[in-house]
Amino acid sequence: MKRIVHIEINQRLESNAPRDVVLEFVSKFAKTCKLIQGSIINSFDDPFLSEHVQTVKICEINDEAPQCLEANDVDLCYHVYTLDPYGSQLETMDGEGDKEVPFALHCILPTTEFAGLWESLVYDSAIKENLLNFVETTLLFSDSGVDMNIIKWNRVVLLHGPPGTGKTSLCKALAQKLAIRLGHRYTHGEFIEINSHSLFSKWFSESGKLVTKMFSKIQEYIENPNALVCVLIDEVESLTHARKSALAGTEPSDSIRVVNAVLTQIDQIQRYRNVLVLATSNVTGAIDTAFVDRADIKQYIGPPSPFAIYKIFLSCIEELQRTGIITSNDSLMNLKLLQLSSSESTEGTKNNLTKNSLFLLNIARKSEGLSGRSLRKIPFLAHSYYIQKQTTSLEEFLEAMEKTVLKQLQDQKFSFGGVPHKNSGCNCVG
Repeated sequence: MKRIVHIEINQRLESNAPRDVVLEFVSKFAKTCKLIQGSIINSFDDPFLSEHVQTVKICEINDEAPQCLEANDVDLCYHVYTLDPYGSQLETMDGEGDKEVPFALHCILPTTEFAGLWESLVYDSAIKENLLNFVETTLLFSDSGVDMNIIKWNRVVLLHGPPGTGKTSLCKALAQKLAIRLGHRYTHGEFIEINSHSLFSKWFSESGKLVTKMFSKIQEYIENPNALVCVLIDEVESLTHARKSALAGTEPSDSIRVVNAVLTQIDQIQRYRNVLVLATSNVTGAIDTAFVDRADIKQYIGPPSPFAIYKIFLSCIEELQRTGIITSNDSLMNLKLLQLSSSESTEGTKNNLTKNSLFLLNIARKSEGLSGRSLRKIPFLAHSYYIQKQTTSLEEFLEAMEKTVLKQLQDQKFSFGGVPHKNSGCNCVG
């Protein structure tokens, strides 16, 4: 069985060419060029492609080291899409006294707002691929007419873990990726991000009714069979706080009505094939067990390992090289080649490529304990603290990054009264 290679074609917004025509031209182009994993092609000799195509992305080849594949050796799966330029809009509904209540942010997918987000998320495990496979299985079972009373699935994903590890970003990236990959099935995607904490705390006395009304608004989108609807419930513990606390008298009884309303609405919308509920939580123990039980996937997202941190830093440095802020043309090794090189060579024979790559790996090891959100800030802070000029060399920038990491860890230690926690066995990051 041949390997499947996905080719994502970003058609220009101003292009009016039919998608099947664009696909035909890209198909011919792909059969004559080298397919390298993760590569993004944005320059074309063909006038038609230059006029109508923004980028062609070769993706979902899981090997660490870049591979060059022949088109005849793989099955090519093409996806043509156009990015919506308008971004998120505030959704409101009628509240108490006919006042407008903001309850969510809404955008059309795929959107420029989430462009590149999927690629920026780095994990030690195959969590992104597993989530894509999960959705593919839900569609297969639904299309095949599998009886949900016999085999149960709810189209609910729960991502949990400490703050700053990329849970919300992963939900957005997954929704964007699904809108692209399922473009042959749906005309567009709808992404609805519920701010559950704000909704519940501000309108507490009417919260149960508002939750029901909110899902009624969402169901208007779900009832369009041509739309893939992804509903994100951020900080889901705010809406699904464990009912045992209320029964014990430690939480107001209104929280029971809220949880019951959420569970009832999720049970109602699960019969639709075109909806996916994504939830995040920083405090999993506070979530009602009935909601946790409804989640098909319960994935812990924790701090990154040093090897994942290396890949995050590598992507940041490559971006600064692309923009010319780091002027050195010297490249850094991907993780697999670095591990192979460091095991085969002695210190005296290592070249600058290997030395710089090992230096970055050493910085990554020192960064253990920082969240994914903090790690993405390190290059910016390094330039702000120690560079402060338009261009710099790779070696100078790596030294600045090392100083910045040590400073961040020291500041965190004194600011929060303790040493940053180490990665306690988790194998995925965001």
